[in-house]
Amino acid sequence: MSNRDLPLIMGIETSCDETGVGLVRGCELLGDEVASSVEQHVRFGGVVPEVASRAHLEAMLPTVHRALDSAGAKLSDVDAIAVTAGPGLAGALLVGVSAAKAYALALGKPLYGVNHLVGHVAVDQLEHGPLPKPAIALLVSGGHTSLLLVRDVATDVQSLGDTVDDAAGEAYDKVARLLGLPYPGGPHIDRAAREGDPTSIRFPRGKWGDGTYDFSFSGLKTAVARWVEDGERNGSDLSVPDIAAAFQESVADVLTRKAVDACVEHGVGTLVISGGVAANSRIRALAEQRCAEAGLELRVPRPRLCTDNGAMIAALGAEVVAAGLTPSALDLATDTSLPINRPLAV
Repeated sequence: MSNRDLPLIMGIETSCDETGVGLVRGCELLGDEVASSVEQHVRFGGVVPEVASRAHLEAMLPTVHRALDSAGAKLSDVDAIAVTAGPGLAGALLVGVSAAKAYALALGKPLYGVNHLVGHVAVDQLEHGPLPKPAIALLVSGGHTSLLLVRDVATDVQSLGDTVDDAAGEAYDKVARLLGLPYPGGPHIDRAAREGDPTSIRFPRGKWGDGTYDFSFSGLKTAVARWVEDGERNGSDLSVPDIAAAFQESVADVLTRKAVDACVEHGVGTLVISGGVAANSRIRALAEQRCAEAGLELRVPRPRLCTDNGAMIAALGAEVVAAGLTPSALDLATDTSLPINRPLAV
């Protein structure tokens, strides 16, 4: 079957503060449009759920139309609708699922409620082709840090380890606030760290050698806070670039070491790094170095595909459809804590 004969999947993503709509055939990305409400949350230092939900309502129709235009397609060309059913913010998810139900009903097309986190893994196929089976995936986003054994992205995803407290993205935001850097913290810490010395401070490596694949960044965040407080109390000249670089080195060190160890232990030759924090330059560079040393293939989507978008939901939808899974019912419910081992919500 040629790619043009594959079904056209429209994916809708509204789990947090981005309204994303993507159009995908197989592993080919045809349209990808995102409307972000991040600027509306900056003054609060984090996402306000009610503000995000209203922004999704306002952005949904224009974003769908832009995605269709960029793909050179019409609504009538769409063969199935995939939508993030969870995890995420309750109100934000409800907007996306309601819109997807309306489109599915109006077009007479099947609806698939899919897992936001697994979508972050599936999106890599739009850049690098079908995932090897199995693969190890390191998912690093604002609210989640997970290591996954992915035997089949549509049907068989197993959690090897997860965050026990602050996820990496949360730690970046909190440390950025300590350093007087804007929200969201990830890009600003990454930028500041390029001018700093990562060896200037030895911050702790949470759960470094505990024999698990779990992650903890709360202690690291606290260590940075104490360093800043002590420096201010002693009148020291605090270097924001050095603190940012040392903090970022600790995060990247733990993430990449555990990910490579998981690949070696499970005899898996491919590591996929995905999620918004995967756009971080130091995590990418250290992962490249360690994968090369271990003889592993490293796959990391380009930064635009790492952050929340509709393309990743369409990519997972395409895999679910190809696997012949039963569509979701029109009474599909959202699930704010949808577990990672359920790529399809129902």
